[in-house]
Amino acid sequence: MIRIVLADDHPVVRAGLRAMLGSEQGLEIVGEAATPDEACALAAELAPDVVLMDLQFGAAQTGADATRSIRALADAPAVLVLTNYDTDGDILGAVEAGASGYLLKDAPPDELVAAIRAAAAGESALAPAIAGRLLERLRSPRLSLSARETEVLRLVAEGSTNTEIARRLHISDATVKSHLVHVYAKLGVSSRTAAVAAAREAGVLR
Repeated sequence: MIRIVLADDHPVVRAGLRAMLGSEQGLEIVGEAATPDEACALAAELAPDVVLMDLQFGAAQTGADATRSIRALADAPAVLVLTNYDTDGDILGAVEAGASGYLLKDAPPDELVAAIRAAAAGESALAPAIAGRLLERLRSPRLSLSARETEVLRLVAEGSTNTEIARRLHISDATVKSHLVHVYAKLGVSSRTAAVAAAREAGVLR
């Protein structure tokens, strides 16, 4: 039996997933989390085989943050991202955080079930479109921002100052500036505004 924790801040989404997966033989929903912190707590408490993780929770922490924490557990379950977002930054951040797979919420039910079984078996499960995006990213080194650089740029896009970004990410102001210098060089720009615009145009930021 594959034991699953659902992590999504929308009750309707969780109810839909529970109804769909509950009818599948060999799958059992053992818990539901509405926040990243709840997802981490349930992963530690219930020791599921797979955590089905959304990326955006409308909270300070993201699904990628929770994924990183869950994968750091002693007997870590697989984390399968299920989200609406397919920007390069989201995909790379989730994969680098340790996600076993990445699917979009419009994936067919049989594709989702197959991905859950693959993740539980220790295999990778990327939607074809997502796999294509990762390959394309590898072929475009100029735009290959690291997960941390993308995170810094996302906070810049939200209007955060360097000091606020440093506090949020638990790094120094100097480190934030260093990340931005690298971002500017990779995107071929010289300002925060231009960096955000270029990243959005390239699909790095949504």
